[in-house]
Amino acid sequence: MKYSSALAALVLLILLASTSEATISCSDVVKDLKPCISYLVSGSGKPPAACCSGAKALASAASTSEDKKAACNCIKSTSKSITIKSDLAQALPGNCGISLSISISPNADCSK
Repeated sequence: MKYSSALAALVLLILLASTSEATISCSDVVKDLKPCISYLVSGSGKPPAACCSGAKALASAASTSEDKKAACNCIKSTSKSITIKSDLAQALPGNCGISLSISISPNADCSK
């Protein structure tokens, strides 16, 4: 009996731990925001429709805190290799008509 209880507890612990991991991958984030790169680097005005579609897809895919942290870390590390206009990055969600709680910046605090 002791072994089956311990085994059940271990299985439950593994299941709980696995549900707290991010389900979004960095390649998903990059794929969604790829249409935004040229706009964020050298654009002006409103973002292209493909960029807004990708941002909307990212917003719906990053639904949990873990997903948002994973997406933030991906954006943070990826955006260090390119120079983006921070004003365009900050205005992107509003210009696309969405609420995106993920900062698009190489200086983002992804712990929150």
